[in-house]
Amino acid sequence: STMRERKTTDPLHSTDALHSSTGLSQGKEKLRLKQEVGLISGVSLIAGTMIGSGIFMSPEWVLHHMGNPASSLLLWAACGLLAMFGALSYAELGTIIKESGGEYIYILRIFGSFPAFLFAYTSVILVRPAGLAAVCLSFAEYAIAPFYPGCSSPQVAIKCTAAACILILTVINCLNVRLATSVMNIFTAAKLLALFVIVVGGLVLLAKGQTQSFQNGFQGTTAGIGTVGVAFYQGLWSYDGWNNLNYVTEELKKPEVTLPRALMIAIPLVTCLYLLVNVSYLAAMTPSELLSSGAVAVTWGDKVLGSWAWLISLSVALSTFGSSNGTFFSGGRVCYIAAREGHMPDILSMAHVRCLTPSPALLFTSAMSLIMIISGNFTSIVNFFSFMAWFFYGMTISGLLYLKIKKPELPRSYKVPIIIPIIVLMAAVYLVLAPIIDQPQIEILYIVLFIFSGIIFYFPLVHFKYHPRFLQTVTLHLQLLLEVAPTTRDAN
Repeated sequence: STMRERKTTDPLHSTDALHSSTGLSQGKEKLRLKQEVGLISGVSLIAGTMIGSGIFMSPEWVLHHMGNPASSLLLWAACGLLAMFGALSYAELGTIIKESGGEYIYILRIFGSFPAFLFAYTSVILVRPAGLAAVCLSFAEYAIAPFYPGCSSPQVAIKCTAAACILILTVINCLNVRLATSVMNIFTAAKLLALFVIVVGGLVLLAKGQTQSFQNGFQGTTAGIGTVGVAFYQGLWSYDGWNNLNYVTEELKKPEVTLPRALMIAIPLVTCLYLLVNVSYLAAMTPSELLSSGAVAVTWGDKVLGSWAWLISLSVALSTFGSSNGTFFSGGRVCYIAAREGHMPDILSMAHVRCLTPSPALLFTSAMSLIMIISGNFTSIVNFFSFMAWFFYGMTISGLLYLKIKKPELPRSYKVPIIIPIIVLMAAVYLVLAPIIDQPQIEILYIVLFIFSGIIFYFPLVHFKYHPRFLQTVTLHLQLLLEVAPTTRDAN
């Protein structure tokens, strides 16, 4: 059939059943992805995805909403702490449910099929492709800017470059997992070097006494609950990616060790860098100059590096390319895992017989991203990305709290103190509700309607298992064309 039958065993009803869903007997294994992601690659996947265009673009918006430098720095620190708390909570989930798929697989195992399908439907069709398209467009703008000095780049050139970026990423990720992780490692090193240059430049400026931006630092702090929530959205956009390693748990070497360690290295590293980079921006510019800057990092480069300012534009291009590679790597896995569980067409759950990569899922993610780039009508969707993300983060964290309270006997190699997921859940509720209560916007209603439009597909295709016969023929031809085979694993 074109949509796999769902597993009937509930892996959370017993310890043995849980392991039977995540473990795999030798005789029933048909094809599986290789465990190629070690500690260094894991750190690179997290840090490389988190450090995208956000730290080069978002500081002015955080400052705009918070009202002054000191409170904006506090918000950046709070965003890092929240990302760390969320990641530690996910680390425990990843050691209980040792399957790839991130929020999707956790929601499926804890809450059941219907909410998991809604997440997969929203993520695969909208959220992941839109996020990838946005990052690739950011890459394109910086990559071609030197070819159009003194004027804005034409939209056709930007979109073509972004599309070329997605196609290159598709080839890299379809060919080899090790190649994709090598690209992540190289570009993560390059962007860390760029941020290190900005940090050192800021420290030199501070040593010279350029501290005027920090005098009366808390004057004019914003107090509105909705405004602070929107500021959190801007800051957290720069931290997005803290959960990416949970999407590839099955491809980790020793996941019970690698997952928590990679999180504990990557997120504090990124948080410290973000704080130091913001201090550097404020040392080079007054708050009013920072607010009027279209691209903060470029303005910083013009002021501090002079004729070497082009290095910053190059660094941002490299950073966004590396981030888009991480987004693509993990986003394709959501599609693959959802198909394997029967929530997407069967062809998307298959892997290439020689490369051992989920190439159909990657090709589908690529196609959806290209459609969004061509149409160009996804800006408002990306603006509300954080609303959707934190809605599902909150659902996932509530699932962890359920397991900690109701099923403490489940084996886990890492345990997070219960107060940490409680704090994350409270933050998720705040981030979802605060902007709605303070400044309700019609776009949020559209997003909610889109999420629940998945009901139209769920009941006939998944619940009642209605599968048109012609789709079986299409699946067979695609399987032969793409040289892919099923990666089915039986629950029993």
